[in-house]
Amino acid sequence: MHSHAHTHPLGGHDHHGHGHAHPLPDFGRAFAVGITLNLAYVGIEAGAGLWFDSMALLADAGHNLSDVAGLLIAWGGIKLARRAPTDRFTWGLQRSPILAALANALILVAACGGIIFESLHRLAQPLSVSGDVVMIVAAIGIVINLGTALMFMRGRKGDVNIRGAYLHMLADAGVSAAVVLGGLLIRQTGWVWVDPLLGLGVAAVILRGTWGLLRESLALALDAVPAGIEPAAVRGWLTGLDGVAAVHDLHIWPQGTNGAILTAHLVMPGGHPGDEALANIAHALHHRFDIGHATLQVETGEDHCRQAVAEGCGGHHHH
Repeated sequence: MHSHAHTHPLGGHDHHGHGHAHPLPDFGRAFAVGITLNLAYVGIEAGAGLWFDSMALLADAGHNLSDVAGLLIAWGGIKLARRAPTDRFTWGLQRSPILAALANALILVAACGGIIFESLHRLAQPLSVSGDVVMIVAAIGIVINLGTALMFMRGRKGDVNIRGAYLHMLADAGVSAAVVLGGLLIRQTGWVWVDPLLGLGVAAVILRGTWGLLRESLALALDAVPAGIEPAAVRGWLTGLDGVAAVHDLHIWPQGTNGAILTAHLVMPGGHPGDEALANIAHALHHRFDIGHATLQVETGEDHCRQAVAEGCGGHHHH
């Protein structure tokens, strides 16, 4: 039944050119480069922030450190997902990237809390900031973060975990751009309150981007039907198959961050359609809905149908 599904390095199946099966080594390199660049940048930023007493720089250094953690977590999630199944973990560890994306979202929220707290404190007691240094350091940040984000850009559609890494880096480039603008403003006007105000603005932007990531990764962690699949469409398609009177106990849940698993009971009064027919249904589910793993139970009897009707399978009575 699975002869058509060649496994690829991300675990799950090769989706026949559906655009999910990215070769992993590229992302491995992207993670390694991104982590190295960001660690170096955190060092520069923290040093300059302490030396020149800039909240914008220190906040950004803290946030970039959370990025390094984020990249490490996302990378670890992908690595763990590639481990082979065992007797105890029959799916392997395919959930890991979901948990990684969730952890990433939570880290970002926590980082925002820190930035908001510090910025409010600084609004109450402003410090003089050397605008030039802030701008130079932030300008380096724009380059580093945009570069890292671009490396993850092609994977962001297919995988919530890669999207987490991408969003993270994009948010950072935006943060750095805000800091450069702030430096210019402080230099022109001498308004020191611009620095903590930018800190607040940055936190708001990051929270907004994080919300979607948090919601999607939490939904996947709670076994919601993956976003790309319309459950009603799957039910309708199965119900419309030849010989199927009703469908009940239909469950669709995520298999890692870019696959799906389905189980369903098909009420077929005409009898079992044969193994090949079931294999064809599974194959069609894979092609049509990106459901890589389907388990179907065929039922024929009256009592099954009454039970199915009771469960609201669409009320096909056989009287």
